[in-house]
Amino acid sequence: MSERTVAIDVAHLGKTYDQFQAVHDLSFQVYEGEIFGLLGPNGAGKSTTLRVMITLLQPTTGGVSILGHDVVREADRVRRIIGYVPQERAIDRFLTGREHLELLASLYHLPKDEARRRIAELLKLVDLEGHADRPAKTYSGGMKRKLDIACGLLPNPKILFLDEPTLGLDVPSRLRIWDYVRMLRQRGLTVVMTTNYLDEADQLCDRLAIIDRGTIKALGAPTELKLGLGGDLVSLTIKNGEALDALAAAVRGLPSVRAVTMKPLGLDIRVDSPEKALPAILDAANRTYCQLELIDYHRPRLDDVFIAHTGRAIREEIPAENHEE
Repeated sequence: MSERTVAIDVAHLGKTYDQFQAVHDLSFQVYEGEIFGLLGPNGAGKSTTLRVMITLLQPTTGGVSILGHDVVREADRVRRIIGYVPQERAIDRFLTGREHLELLASLYHLPKDEARRRIAELLKLVDLEGHADRPAKTYSGGMKRKLDIACGLLPNPKILFLDEPTLGLDVPSRLRIWDYVRMLRQRGLTVVMTTNYLDEADQLCDRLAIIDRGTIKALGAPTELKLGLGGDLVSLTIKNGEALDALAAAVRGLPSVRAVTMKPLGLDIRVDSPEKALPAILDAANRTYCQLELIDYHRPRLDDVFIAHTGRAIREEIPAENHEE
């Protein structure tokens, strides 16, 4: 198998705001033609990392190269080969979708004929042809996001950066945006996206970096990360929390149990064989007088990966004083 071409090389990247270290010693590579995700809760450092990559922030330590170009020394060159879709674009509600693209084309100094051709292509690509001449104020959230993506693609970039591409959208709109992102990959585009949606990272990303408190906790394809945990998960929810410590101690001694993680109302138990482990776990609950409220069994999921590597669920956000994206 031939070596994959590196599109983005992040080496020992660090970014500090005053005394707060938002990103610490990040190193990873993004390959050409893949969808690469930065997954983590709000405040984890995802957007800081992305903003360094797109030249909006300068790193404190380390560096980033985009297709061989340094984002600090060759910032202008980098900007000519990337596209960026922010979380919220400043859309003029009274302009039509076409007028938005025409305005942006003039800012990019695209020749009129090229701009006309690109705008027609992009409106078709994101399925806005029939709505191109309606004011943006009449667009749904999903249509506005598709217009955002069209704006990001207007300069014909080699790499597209998406910051929380489906934030705040309803489920049907999210699924449609996923389809468009997959289509961009099929067209050969390299896509880098930030997200705090586990299902989005699992469904869309070829590879992802789990970022928490400014550092990379895990890196790889979603399937590899899930298989890397080993074993299946048995989750117990109990009614009498005072017996939780005794139950955890009893379960940890069982031969088929790999790991036990305590939760406020129960245990997550990683097991080699649920058929062998479950009867022993139930026996341990009886011996420690635990009243079981719920038992759940499932194969490893991406949220299990996040918890295993960070010690908490992704929705358990970092305290407000540490929020620095």
